[in-house]
Amino acid sequence: MEDSSKVIKRIFDLVLSLFLLLVFWWVIIILMIIATIDTGEIRLFSQNRIGKNALFFKIFKIRTMKKYVLIKNNDVIISKDKRITNLGKFLRKTKLDELPQLINVLIGNMSFVGPRPDVAGFADQLQGEDRVVLSIKPGITGPASIYFRNEESILGEQKNPKMYNMEIIWPKKVQINKEYIKTHSFRKDCCYLVQTLFKI
Repeated sequence: MEDSSKVIKRIFDLVLSLFLLLVFWWVIIILMIIATIDTGEIRLFSQNRIGKNALFFKIFKIRTMKKYVLIKNNDVIISKDKRITNLGKFLRKTKLDELPQLINVLIGNMSFVGPRPDVAGFADQLQGEDRVVLSIKPGITGPASIYFRNEESILGEQKNPKMYNMEIIWPKKVQINKEYIKTHSFRKDCCYLVQTLFKI
C-alpha cells in the first residue's frame, strides 16, 4: 500500500470515526447499560488482539457473554466458562456489539477496512509473504469479513470447528487479505463499507 493511500485512509478513518461517535455515543452508552444488566458485568468488553506489525492492542466491544451459573447441592457455583446471552446473539448478528470499535479507529490502532484482528496464535504466526497482512491496521470490516459474514454458523455446523477454522477458513482469510492489500484503493474501501451495511 502506497504512503499516499495510507494518509488518505487515516484521514478518512479519523473524520468518519469522530463523526459517528458524535452521532452514536448515546447508543453505545445505552447498549453498555443494557449489556450490564444482561451479563451482570460492568464496562465495555476489552481483549488483547494482534494489530499492525504484530503488536498487541485492546479491542473494545459491547459485552455479549455472561458467566455460566451452576447450582449443585443448593450451592451456587459460578463457572469460569462464558455463555452468549440471547441479547448477545442479537448484538452479534447485527454487529451492534462492535460499535465501540469506533474508539479503536479514532485512536488509530484500527481502521474501518482491513483484516479482522485476531487473538494470539493466528496472524502473529504468519510466515514469509503472508506476513504482509500485518503491514496494515486491522479493520472493523473488510473483504474477508464480508466473505465469511456467517462464520459462526459455518463453524457451528462442523464436527471439529477448531480444525475447520485452521485448515479452511483461516488460510482463505489470509489469501483474501493479501489480495486486498495488493490491490487496495480508497474506492474499494468505500465499496466494502457499503457492502457491509447491506449484508448486516
